[in-house]
Amino acid sequence: MKISLGRVLLTLLIFLHVELFASTYEWSATANKSKAYVNEAIHLSYTCRFSDAAELYSIEFNPDGEYENYTIKLLTKSEKLINNKKVNSYEFVAFIKKSVDVNFAFDTVMKKTNEDSIKNTVLGRDNASYEEFTKIKIKQKNLHVEVVQTDIALVGSLAIELKKDTLHVKAYEPYHMEIIIKGEGNLDEIKPIEFKIDKVKVFAGKVIRDIKLTKDGYIGVWSQKFAFVGNEEFVIPALNINYVNLKLKKEDVLVVDAIKVEVEKGFKREELLDKIDEDFKINYEYFYYIFAFVLGFLISKIKLKKPKKQMLEDEEFKEKIKNIDSLGELSVVLALKDRKKYEKLILDIETKKATNINKIKKEIGLI
Repeated sequence: MKISLGRVLLTLLIFLHVELFASTYEWSATANKSKAYVNEAIHLSYTCRFSDAAELYSIEFNPDGEYENYTIKLLTKSEKLINNKKVNSYEFVAFIKKSVDVNFAFDTVMKKTNEDSIKNTVLGRDNASYEEFTKIKIKQKNLHVEVVQTDIALVGSLAIELKKDTLHVKAYEPYHMEIIIKGEGNLDEIKPIEFKIDKVKVFAGKVIRDIKLTKDGYIGVWSQKFAFVGNEEFVIPALNINYVNLKLKKEDVLVVDAIKVEVEKGFKREELLDKIDEDFKINYEYFYYIFAFVLGFLISKIKLKKPKKQMLEDEEFKEKIKNIDSLGELSVVLALKDRKKYEKLILDIETKKATNINKIKKEIGLI
């Protein structure tokens, strides 16, 4: 195979450039704190500065992941030219998981393209056996972080907010409440909250996290919704969430005061339920918005009437609907009658899209 003079000259020029102007590099590593609480965010920054554009170099540096004593999450990484000199930057957020001091000392692999690889690329040879890269493993600077001892898992700069219904509901009508925690810290680690109240059905929605990772940890909003259903007065107990307040540098408490809910007598159970049969199950698919109304009394199942009684059953249903003057009670009766058929109406009532009871009755066909 003939090799052109131009390719030979180009190869020589590249070799001369590599030899005379070989790239050098220098790494730096910093941590934004030398002391931290368990689960407190630690910002780790690593930078590699080359002496030139360093076209022959690439870097393997991926320390993010789960370790025995800490977690590392990648925040950002970049490669750019500054004054025609390549700069590679990596930022991570570390969270220490145990009350032990930690040394962050990671391996990095510097990959340099070999001369044989350049030669075969320039000369157009693709069948040669050669090592494409030379790899050099280096150890990053050791970053030591001392752990401040505490038994509290939640850490950050946080505030708590409560959204709730009026304190007066009818029997078996749900009392709605939402707990919201805002700020920055390890919001991703907050567990679901549970309430247990005698003679009250408590339904807890899924935890919603609207959070974003920053150098100071996760920032954003954590929230959870609840519905409480009972047929007599009850008290939602106070809630105390212990955490380490990073602004004050001490242990603190997020507090939700106890809530007393007054319950007015509404429909009796036997007025809302048909006879019970073991072969028909209520589906709680729309657990919060739809069926919180009926959780207090749907501890069993609905009987399917025989066809010959269907007309009488329909008349009784219409009569019940006509006499209802509460959206909450209307939602219960519709759910018991035919959940799938009236699903949209029930959801509209629960989400307050439908507020005119006469209009709803008209849509059902009873006015």
